[in-house]
Amino acid sequence: MGQEFRYPCTIEIGKLLWFIGVIVAVVLTFQHFELPYGNIISSLPSAQKDQRAGNSSLLPHGASSTHEMLSNVTQSNGLNYTAGGQETGDNHGTETPANVNNGVVSEGSGEGIKGLNKSLGIDNHGRESSPEQLLDQNENSTLELNRSGNGSASIETDRSLSRENITSTSENIGTSQAGITPIAPALPPVDSPSNIAIPRNAEPRTLAPVVPVESNTSKMDKDASHGLENDGKAGEQLNNSTSLQNNTSVTSVHEVKKESHTPSPAVISISEMNNLQLQSWSSPISRRPRWPSAVDQELLNAKSQIQKAPLVESDSMLYAPLYRNISMFKKSYELMEDILKVYIYKEGERPILHQPPLKGIYASEGWFMKLLEANKKFVTKDPKKSHLFYLPFSSRNLEVTLYVPNSHSHKNLIQYLKNYLDMISAKYPFWNRTRGADHFLVACHDWAPSETRQHMANCIRALCNSDAKGGFVFGKDAALPETTVRTPQNLLRDLGGKPASKRSILAFFAGSMHGYLRPILLQHWGNKDPDIKVFGKLPKVKGRGKMNYPQYMKSSKYCICAKGFEVNSPRVVESIFYECVPVIISDNFVPPFFEVLNWESFAVFVLEKDIPNLKNILLSIPENKYREMQMRVKKVQQHFLWHARPVKYDIFHMILHSVWYNRVFQVHPR
Repeated sequence: MGQEFRYPCTIEIGKLLWFIGVIVAVVLTFQHFELPYGNIISSLPSAQKDQRAGNSSLLPHGASSTHEMLSNVTQSNGLNYTAGGQETGDNHGTETPANVNNGVVSEGSGEGIKGLNKSLGIDNHGRESSPEQLLDQNENSTLELNRSGNGSASIETDRSLSRENITSTSENIGTSQAGITPIAPALPPVDSPSNIAIPRNAEPRTLAPVVPVESNTSKMDKDASHGLENDGKAGEQLNNSTSLQNNTSVTSVHEVKKESHTPSPAVISISEMNNLQLQSWSSPISRRPRWPSAVDQELLNAKSQIQKAPLVESDSMLYAPLYRNISMFKKSYELMEDILKVYIYKEGERPILHQPPLKGIYASEGWFMKLLEANKKFVTKDPKKSHLFYLPFSSRNLEVTLYVPNSHSHKNLIQYLKNYLDMISAKYPFWNRTRGADHFLVACHDWAPSETRQHMANCIRALCNSDAKGGFVFGKDAALPETTVRTPQNLLRDLGGKPASKRSILAFFAGSMHGYLRPILLQHWGNKDPDIKVFGKLPKVKGRGKMNYPQYMKSSKYCICAKGFEVNSPRVVESIFYECVPVIISDNFVPPFFEVLNWESFAVFVLEKDIPNLKNILLSIPENKYREMQMRVKKVQQHFLWHARPVKYDIFHMILHSVWYNRVFQVHPR
């Protein structure tokens, strides 16, 4: 009986084992064809880990985190990112910060997602920060957006990654399939004009239009002793395809569609600069004051009169071809003389404030400060009647007084200016009324744009370093002439030069080899052609038959004004001083008094890339055209001369007029 019972049980157990074996075989077969792993035993633990990470089968074999996946995929939508002042390109020898890899967090990041969230405006609990909090987190930074030909954005930031960075990366590798959720929304679209600079302390409605920023050179700040130079290497653009960076462990990556991309021009032409300025004036971006004042209506009336200026056919002091619109300039200048009032803040200690440098290449800011503070016509003691407010600090003295040699840091200089603004805005209501839009500064040091772009971003900035792609804001900022004053007691010493018929040298340049461009110029033309005299720094010479720097300029048809560390050079004004036609080789340089002067009527602009063809370019200019340009240089000269006592249309009045003109066209009806 017992045996009869055990026999059917044995049969049933055998069938059950056979059935289980079939099921296991089917599962193993299915797993073998469906998974990239060899067997179910080894794949189950890693699959569980992948599921927790949300990365499914897109992770490379052995990858244990989202960070590894991101670090192996290159951004491929044509965006160019810089972090900490370094450009990232195709990794052709470009050094990348330790925890940043092409705009995404790499495996070795110490802070991980927590640190990235902070830089992108998301707190540790997953909440998105407000715009004000985001700007505060990214201190000492300015975010600049511009739209290129295909609508992609080019973003530069000093210390943090942008929001669009991770969003774009996850889109490129397939967000839904990879399980990577964008951790911050993309920045909202920007209204026209499309290029907006957001200073750290700006309010959401106080944005200023800027020029598209696509720097073609990597920059490095100079020491006080000019010990550092720009490396001059062209910035590399990212390819429009996915780069796997020689990573053979990636098992599958979704293909990214290639988009046609037409890069925007590397150099902004003079005509394009003019268009950007007109666009800025016609597209007000909340520059209206917080409460009205009688001076606002006076500026509106002045603007209307300038726009309706009567036609000027001839003028004894103004030569029409030198100006964009002689009628508007003449009317604007007359109105400035009649109604403009400037208030100068008395607060501040020397030597940074109220102590102007009057000698050397930074003398423009010093002489303007000296002459304005002594002026009784324009300066008022009643700030309620003032159209403009002057911030009387010297960017040169700021650097000499506070900069720590070899520190490569301007933070204490920036903080000093912020403290100064905090003081006057707490004591007076005028800064807060316009958020600084009716305040102006005059600064000639190379560092002035970076030192003032945060807390003084809304001010009218008259800058020697007027770089169209370095933060210069068309329609608001003014290009300041950089003048070399060697003898403050005799400002017009050595003025003039030989007549056009007696200038035997085709072109001349001499100077220290600052920056990347001058060595290229010297390499191509130094001792290479008898018609073109290109030297390094000239030694001091004495005696007959030996030519010094001024004598070379006085004897040359064309004077080469090649950029140094920055776009500006005192040679532009020196050429005019010695009646030599300026040849400006400095891409994206905004020339002085750009808003009124027609520079192409009396100067030659040569692209940096065309240095090898310099002689052919100059020889292609007919002799009669050269004579005409040289005559115009002599006529425009009056606008670039300093006088101990200012005279009509001189450089003091022209600087003041540039500030006045930009302020008038910023004002719009409420």
